[in-house]
Amino acid sequence: MSAPVGSALSDQQVDIIARRLAERLSGSTVAKAETPASRSGPAVVTGGVLGEGVFATVDDAVKAAATAYRELDGMSLEGRQKIIASIRESMLEHAGELAHHAHLETGLGRVEHKVIKNRLVASKTSGTEVLTPQAVTGDNGLTLTEYAPYGVIGAITPTTNPTSTIICNTIAMLSAGNSIVFNVHPNARECSMANVRLLHRAIIRGGGPSNLVTTVAEPTIESAQALMTHQGVRLLAVTGGSGVVRQAMTSGKRAICAGPGNPPVVVDATADLEHAARNIIAGASFDNNIVCVDEKEVIAVDSIVDKLLQQMKQQGAYLLNEGELHRIEQAIFSEQRGPRQRAVVEKDLIGKNAKEILSRAGISCAGDPPLLVARVPNDHPLIWTEQMMPVLPVTSVPDVDRGIELAMEAEHGFGHSAGMYSRDIDALSRMARTINTSIFTKNGPFFAGLGEGGEGHTSFTIASPTGEGLTGPVAFSRLRRCVLVDHFRIV
Repeated sequence: MSAPVGSALSDQQVDIIARRLAERLSGSTVAKAETPASRSGPAVVTGGVLGEGVFATVDDAVKAAATAYRELDGMSLEGRQKIIASIRESMLEHAGELAHHAHLETGLGRVEHKVIKNRLVASKTSGTEVLTPQAVTGDNGLTLTEYAPYGVIGAITPTTNPTSTIICNTIAMLSAGNSIVFNVHPNARECSMANVRLLHRAIIRGGGPSNLVTTVAEPTIESAQALMTHQGVRLLAVTGGSGVVRQAMTSGKRAICAGPGNPPVVVDATADLEHAARNIIAGASFDNNIVCVDEKEVIAVDSIVDKLLQQMKQQGAYLLNEGELHRIEQAIFSEQRGPRQRAVVEKDLIGKNAKEILSRAGISCAGDPPLLVARVPNDHPLIWTEQMMPVLPVTSVPDVDRGIELAMEAEHGFGHSAGMYSRDIDALSRMARTINTSIFTKNGPFFAGLGEGGEGHTSFTIASPTGEGLTGPVAFSRLRRCVLVDHFRIV
């Protein structure tokens, strides 16, 4: 399905992707923009050019999406399936280009990992196949319950996973029969506009109407607020921080919200430490830790913590000493608020490579380590802060039960993601039941919980605050019941 997580694109491959991106987008009605992110790379599209799903105002975008929804509602389920198939084909074809574009504009993460994310959502986001109707018959007739669309959905997307979230939401929401208006993150505007235009073309090729997927040319906080309150929007889907989630949940509309996380991983004395170290590094370094499910802190029992750290060092992680840790703290935190408190993160280091963070701290290192690892006390700010950088704190506890307790505290009750490495089935089950997160991963990297190396469908809208978990077409549907009295009982 996708390249291994540890694989990387060569410079030649990246150059090819860049050229293809520029060539394919330059032939459309899309104009070029000279931005700081684009001056040294391929030309990127500007949000100011209208057409192909891009509109000047929220009201225009909603009205166009409403018209498209009515057209989609008149199509057969087979027609909807053809649209989704066309989207999947197009997004797999353009996965590399969109990944490079997102990295070029946002400066976050790693291109090769963004390719994996784009391919994952294009392949494993659920489609119409999950919308299975239910029928009940009896002496009083027949009752049919089916999944029905809401109509126009207003979707707020993040800067961390801009294209993968748009692709994922589009497949799931259109499969459910809705149309969509995106308010994308301003810092990922150009790559998001490019994605919307590619989706628009794929929908047309698949036999669908224009403007099933729309967006505003100049996304702002104000446009997001206008989308949340627009009377033509029936449902909100929000991926972002606590602030935007609160706004959506108090908007008066039905809201599906994916909020922050601080996913802990517990390692007990029975764990395969080589396996645990390898997979923790892969997970915590994935896209430089900007994915909300990535491992953010490790809690290991006292008896094995030193061995675990040595295994992580042997497998390529950079193990910080006490002096280096202090310098890293100074680099990545603009403010520390004391023990067991969340620190304020330097935003310009979010999603940067580990070597760049070392350089900022004045630390030289040979090679390009994927992850920085530091032994810290339980109350260290790194344990309590979702810093979204490849800087992983490791702390220790006397036993696995205290590890589970600390994991629950550090996770802040977000209910997002967590995991454990153990051969003790009772311990695994106890933590999974106790921490009660949307995703719980046993003996594997957390991205396996998204279907990358694990079974099941994927989603990049993990709605823990509102309880839907990994969203899909069912989450973006409402149930409708049709009752026929005293007929169609044939037995």
